[in-house]
Amino acid sequence: MSRITLENRGIVHIHGPDAETLLQDVITCDLLSLEPGVARQGALLTPQGKIMFDFLVSRYGEDGFRFDIDRVALGDFVKRMTMYKLRAKVFIEHKDSESVTAVWNEETPQNSLADERFAQDSGVYRLYGEAGGETASLLDYDNLRIDYGVAEAGRDYETGDAFPHDALMDLNRGVSFKKGCFVGQEVVSRMQHRGTARRRVMRVLADADLPETGSAITIGDKPVGTLGSVAGARALAIVRTDRVASALGEDAALLAGDVPVRLVFPGWTGLMLAQGEQESGSATQ
Repeated sequence: MSRITLENRGIVHIHGPDAETLLQDVITCDLLSLEPGVARQGALLTPQGKIMFDFLVSRYGEDGFRFDIDRVALGDFVKRMTMYKLRAKVFIEHKDSESVTAVWNEETPQNSLADERFAQDSGVYRLYGEAGGETASLLDYDNLRIDYGVAEAGRDYETGDAFPHDALMDLNRGVSFKKGCFVGQEVVSRMQHRGTARRRVMRVLADADLPETGSAITIGDKPVGTLGSVAGARALAIVRTDRVASALGEDAALLAGDVPVRLVFPGWTGLMLAQGEQESGSATQ
């Protein structure tokens, strides 16, 4: 059994008769198909299609939604959503007393929600309410995210600098390409239909401890990405997959700092580099 209260996460409730309609027209994920008991990744984008806020969203009560978001971004998120609501019958509340707990390696906990960012058989859940019962560390949770290629804003990429495709949201239902318009939809849909996504989250594997978050991943003297979350000899990074594929075709060395590394896609994505991966990725490596 593994549980960790995530002190860096906060909760916002958005509810009211017009909440679902408003949110469906603004955020990236599809709320009409969101079932109770599921926490789905989503984002609020800039008009240019870049991620302004990322979050997990779940149903709450009869007409409400719970947003699980980076605590640093919480105040700005509330301000932005207040701007969008205009005269809609919607209420936006910061729930400071509601904690966020990640749970894995146990049977489905009571009142938990399946974290949809992880593979369906992963058994990773979210619990909301009072903190307590911790049996794992933040490093354990980071290792879990690295195993499954689950990136988070502020830790693995900067807001305003990444498209949803970069963070694999096009593959985990974090973006809906069928529901119609949302903020930034035109740019993101164009990337999807033209296949122009060139940056992706990949797992970084090494035989020695990796340098700190923010260190460049290079091929020769050319940067291809930046380390995000680091846990010993493993990490996440958003990299230019076209440059990595080209370099691998030439047997060029990949380095994070001065440490040789291997890059693999999370196994659940089904993605492959154009020239073939260095090794097959899986959630158990």
